[in-house]
Amino acid sequence: MADTAQDPRLRLGVNIDHVATLRNARGGAVPDPVRAALLAEAAGADGITAHLREDRRHIRDDDISRLMEAIRLPLNFEMAATAEMQRIALRHRPHAVCLVPERREERTTEGGLEVAGDSDRLADFIAPLAEAGCRVSLFIAADEAQIEAAARIGAPVVELHTGTYCELHAAGRIEARDAELRRLYTGAVLARQLGIEVHAGHGLDFESVGPIAAMPEVRELNIGHFLIGESVFVGLDAAIAEMRARMDAARS
Repeated sequence: MADTAQDPRLRLGVNIDHVATLRNARGGAVPDPVRAALLAEAAGADGITAHLREDRRHIRDDDISRLMEAIRLPLNFEMAATAEMQRIALRHRPHAVCLVPERREERTTEGGLEVAGDSDRLADFIAPLAEAGCRVSLFIAADEAQIEAAARIGAPVVELHTGTYCELHAAGRIEARDAELRRLYTGAVLARQLGIEVHAGHGLDFESVGPIAAMPEVRELNIGHFLIGESVFVGLDAAIAEMRARMDAARS
């Protein structure tokens, strides 16, 4: 999923973590996240995202191995910036590695990665990943200091955290929501000015995706929990098709 001037289409990465969450709730092998990835591929997704957490609460090591073998789409491997995860990424060499903050007690990723205060370590951490051919992305808040730090350490991609915007939208807090949208837009513009490709994600659904998709600086959205939840009612292919249609409508 490289950034090319010839491809203005907004890409959709589908996160299949919560298919694994459902599987792990009972144990066994079903539902299979690899099957979900293949269905997403057939439905028009541009990439697959999977987060291998340190506690393996959803995606497991074997899932990553099977995804690398089964899918033709690029795999975006989300992970914490730990030595263990670096070793796993270097073994598999996925298309992209997205570094995210991770706390064991959280239910989902909360907030963005602290880059400005940890730039020396992160620069050393991402160097071997880049040398191995992985496209490194940093999942960060749309904060000037974090974006500038990402540029300083040579990250080619940032993924802007849209969770706060989505929460404000769902709560009907229009003024605060619009302020957060302006912050996301300002961050996206700054990142592009610094030569960084911009992705966005976290909490997006049919109702909230439009204003983010409309930002011309954003090249890719990564969406998971909502699509997996919607697929219970309409099927994964229909959920992806509807999201794709809303993204395209907003973009046009």
